[in-house]
Amino acid sequence: MIGCELFTARDPEPPVEPRSTFQPALSSDIVLTNLVHSLSEKNTQNYLACLTGNSFQKLNYTFVPSAEAISKFPIFLEEWSLLNEEQYLNNIIAKIPEETPITLSLQDTVRTIQGDSVFYSARYILTVPHNDVNKPTSFQGELKFKLIRDAQNFWSIFFWQDIKTSATPSWSELKGVFY
Repeated sequence: MIGCELFTARDPEPPVEPRSTFQPALSSDIVLTNLVHSLSEKNTQNYLACLTGNSFQKLNYTFVPSAEAISKFPIFLEEWSLLNEEQYLNNIIAKIPEETPITLSLQDTVRTIQGDSVFYSARYILTVPHNDVNKPTSFQGELKFKLIRDAQNFWSIFFWQDIKTSATPSWSELKGVFY
């Protein structure tokens, strides 16, 4: 056994994937923080973890797009699912340079607690620096979230309504364009 160096420490290898800032959503506020970070880090799994969809939750995820997006994109005539969320986000991430983040800014956030649910409303500005010159990169509007705590005490968004508030495209239109 002398000289075979079986028990010596080796140099650590750098991680294959960057570390995530995702935190277990033990409060409803953490869900919003996780949402912002998941977009910035372009991490689809963390983004989906902000939305209701596991076996410990009683409610299914519901997305209500802006009226303008419904009229422009036939996909919204069907029920929008977590699978749709995953597909649109992966399509966007594929068109963004690796080192460039998606930025989400939430302003005028209002939080209301009602029983076992929390309601959030906020104005948002979303910047998606993709490389498709024929599609917009800036989106804004108002979002309304309803969050619920599951049987494991983790919070998630079970209802999301998007409202267009200006001539700038809304988040719903981003989803429609990149679906």
